This record gives sequence, structure tokens and C-alpha cells, in this order.
Amino acid sequence: MILTFVLIAGTLASGAAILLMLPLMRPRIDARPAAGIAAAGMLMVLLLGGAALYAAFSNYTWVEMPDAAETPAAMAAKLAKRLATEPNDLEGWMLLGRTYGTLEQFPLAVRAYQRADRLANGKNADAIVGVAESLLAQDFEQIRGAAGHLFDRALVVEPDNPKALLYGAFAALSRGEQSGARERFQRLLTLNPPPQIRDIINKQLLALDGAAAAPAPELAQGQGPKVAVHVTLAPSLAGKVPAGAALFVAARDPKSPGPPFAVKRLPAAFPVDVELSGADAMLESRRITDGQRLEVIARVALGGTPTATSGDPFGQVSYHVGKDGKLNIVIDRLAP
Repeated sequence: MILTFVLIAGTLASGAAILLMLPLMRPRIDARPAAGIAAAGMLMVLLLGGAALYAAFSNYTWVEMPDAAETPAAMAAKLAKRLATEPNDLEGWMLLGRTYGTLEQFPLAVRAYQRADRLANGKNADAIVGVAESLLAQDFEQIRGAAGHLFDRALVVEPDNPKALLYGAFAALSRGEQSGARERFQRLLTLNPPPQIRDIINKQLLALDGAAAAPAPELAQGQGPKVAVHVTLAPSLAGKVPAGAALFVAARDPKSPGPPFAVKRLPAAFPVDVELSGADAMLESRRITDGQRLEVIARVALGGTPTATSGDPFGQVSYHVGKDGKLNIVIDRLAP
């Protein structure tokens, strides 16, 4: 860049100098010699003076500027290549996990954090939390499963880890462990979290206090609205369901991201009738209510976990709570 600029500037200056010198170099009508010395002097003044003025008044540093900052994708590729030759770099794997998270490449982030966790012999809470967060980013149902247990594990390693306390409290709520959730929320408050997090915690504590004061939903008004489905398996997929496989039936609102409003885990034996109600809620604040338009999904978990994997047989149906009766779900597709 600098060389190109110098060549262009020099060419323009030389052109200007030639145009000014020509009148001085032409023969004079009075037969006196051309003003060669004056022309040479003017050339030196023009070129050297112009350079001096530019140096005095320009804010150009004349230092080669570094290349533009690398994109996160380029940084991840470069870091992954280095870690292939330096596989025991714990901080490098942590950075790679964060970078993959920024790129929303969550399966790769899980692998990077898991490698960091192994290198730390299970004693790095941030690596454990990184795995759990990456799992949640793919499927919030994991708060009740692997991710929730990972947050519990992180708290054993580092009892005051803020992320583990926050997510661990929600994991406890999803399991119905209200006292454990309250203890984690209260401990997090002592760590002076940001105002927005403090507001969330205070609202959750108020909800927990209200739930403790109110009669149990089952005793007060039954289990509330229900979703009833009859699940069958298409004959063409009968060979895709191994013995002992698990069936997950979940009710979601596709327009409201977050955990399902209700979910059940059952043996994958067909046909089967399933009812989802408030008793199957993952969080107290997300329950089935009358008037909701939900999407009910029945999925055979070939991997045995709530997280959908490629090849899982599934079926789904739209359900209007309070208006629809028992609907049929036929498991007739495979997850991409």
C-alpha cells in the first residue's frame, strides 16, 4: 500500500513539474539561453518541498497497517489447527469453545469444552458450564437432563459460580426441587449480580413464596387443562424402533421459545395414550392453559436423551387446548 501510494504521488508530482518546466526550457525569442538552472531549481523545490509539506501536515503514520481483524470463523479455524498440534492447551480449548459458541456452532462448542473438562480432570467449573450451556442452546429440555446435572456438578467444583447457580436453580425448579432452587437463587443474590439478573431472581423468589403459600394445584383445582393424544407408529418405521427405546411426548408453543409447557418420557411401546397436564410442566411459570395453540410432538429418542438427533422417528399435531379432545399422532417421519 505504501509503495503504491508513493509511486502514484511521485508520478503526479513529476507530471506537474514537467508542465511547469517546459516554458523554462524552450528557446527564448531574444536568443538568450534557456533557463535550465532555474528549471532544475524549480524541480527540486517542487519535489522536495512537496514531500516536506506532506510530511509536516499529513497525519499518515507511514507505518504498514496490520491486516483487518480476523473473523470469528477464521480465528476458530486457526485455533483448531494449532490445538491439533498442542492438544493439552486447556485455555486454548476453552477459547475455542467460546468462539464456537459465538458462531452458534454448538455441537463443536460441546466437544471443545468437553476436551477442556477432561484436561482439567473435571475440576474446571467454567468448562463444565460451557458444555451445559452449549447443550441448552441446542435444546432447552436438557435443563431437566444432562445440562441440569452438569450445572449441579459445576457447583460441587465451584459453589459460587454465578452461571452454575442461576441455571442450576432453574434445573432444580424443573425437577420440582423448590427448596434447592430457592437456596441457589438466594446465594446468587449475595454475589451482587447485574440489575437485570437480580430482577429475575427476585421474581422467581416471589413466585416460589407464592407457590409455597398456595394449596397444591392438584388439591386446589385438579391438574388444570390437559392435552390428550393417541400415539401410533407407522408400520414403515417399525424396524427403526429398537427394544427399550424411550418415547418423549412434549407440548410446545412454536411462537414462544423456551422449554416445553409439558413433557413426558415413556417406553416406546405402541399404541399408547398420553395425557399432558400441569403435573408435567418443566417450570412453574410455563404451564398448559386454556386457549393455547400448541404443537404436540411425539419422538422416539434413539439416543435415549431429550435432545433430538438425526434419524429419530417422530410425528406431530397442532392442538387447541380446551377445544380439541383426544387427537391422533402418527410417528411417520425421521428427524433430518
